[in-house]
Amino acid sequence: MLKKKQDRGQSQARRRSAQGATRKGPAVKPQRTPSAWLNRLIILTGAGVVMVAALQAYITLQSIPVQRITVTGELEHTRTDLVQDMVQPALVGGFLRADLQRIRAQLEELPWISQATVQRRWPNALEIHVLEQLPIARWGDSDFLNHEGEVFRSGSSEEWQTLPQLRGPEGSARALVAGYQRIAEILRPLHLTVAELTVDERGQVDVVLEGGMQLLLGSEDFLERMHRFVAIYRSELGARAVDVERVDLRYETGIAVAFSEESSHVAGL
Repeated sequence: MLKKKQDRGQSQARRRSAQGATRKGPAVKPQRTPSAWLNRLIILTGAGVVMVAALQAYITLQSIPVQRITVTGELEHTRTDLVQDMVQPALVGGFLRADLQRIRAQLEELPWISQATVQRRWPNALEIHVLEQLPIARWGDSDFLNHEGEVFRSGSSEEWQTLPQLRGPEGSARALVAGYQRIAEILRPLHLTVAELTVDERGQVDVVLEGGMQLLLGSEDFLERMHRFVAIYRSELGARAVDVERVDLRYETGIAVAFSEESSHVAGL
């Protein structure tokens, strides 16, 4: 009987010991993390600050006035102060709002300006480069032609009165300039220059050289006829050039030469 009580006591002691070995310690609370809506709020706040700063910077840049205008190029007929005054209305909106295309178009409408480029130069300057018209001939009674055959007018017409005179039907300026340049090139080795070049409604080409010699080239193959003139001039006419009044090259072969009254004869060559 006593033995059973001892066994029961030992069994209870073992159960208490096992329960004590498996007893859990105090529970650890999980660490709290910021909620998703708080993260979004922080991001949106930062983005808003950046946008406000960018907007303020943009407004500040927009309000910067153009404080300096530089005009460059080989300026013979263009006054810098007039160009600066002309572009002022397009600069009212400030440096960034300046209408560069409008400024360029206004400048190129001036008769003596062939091309203009307009650029911004940070932080508050405008740079204008001007290419002036370079006339190579007079056109009609009051206009001029540049090397591309474009017609323009200029207030400097008096100083350009020594340029060759070109005349032709409306719309023929570009082709006539090309023909003039080719004729001038052919005559250059002879030290002869063109004073007048005329094309009539039928396409007949008439050239007057410096000194008064007239060349009748007709309406066809005028370049081939110019080469024929060069050959005859070198072999026959050069020595008597001052007496030659007119050279008719409108023949398939040969030419007819009219001399001045002092020479008083016509030669067929």
